[in-house]
Amino acid sequence: MVTPKLLTLVMVLRQQKILLGLKKRGFGAGRWNGFGGKVEPGETIEEGAKRELWEESSLTVESLEKVGQIKFEFVGERELLDVHIFRTDSYQGEPVESEEMRPQWFDLEKIPFDEMWADDIYWFPLLLQNKKFKGQFKFQGHNTILEYTLQEVDELEADKES
Repeated sequence: MVTPKLLTLVMVLRQQKILLGLKKRGFGAGRWNGFGGKVEPGETIEEGAKRELWEESSLTVESLEKVGQIKFEFVGERELLDVHIFRTDSYQGEPVESEEMRPQWFDLEKIPFDEMWADDIYWFPLLLQNKKFKGQFKFQGHNTILEYTLQEVDELEADKES
């Protein structure tokens, strides 16, 4: 029995740069990624995304644009990760290192895909073109994609409370 786990991911962009964080501990440690995590009971997916962005980078945002939803299955694991992906280019504050993440700006032509999750190289082009997308990735371990689907969509479902 696989149970879904609701997660968020926020990608912060400015001019020709993207803010990524080096994960310092826990799931995905040692990889560059966006900012996000679990949605707490009683908060909407967007509220969870804003809270996680603040906790991991000290940035605050008024609004986020939902651009994607990807489900991740890891062979042998009981949880299906249901990740809601947001982007923003409007934020307050300067990124600050937290216990969990070390933020750094990257030029869009120099995104460190070889130090990121293997799926990122597939959906980042859609994110950077401001397109909406849905997908599913099945991993063997944390590095090998066994199969995936990814498609551009016109609309994404509205957020619900967890």
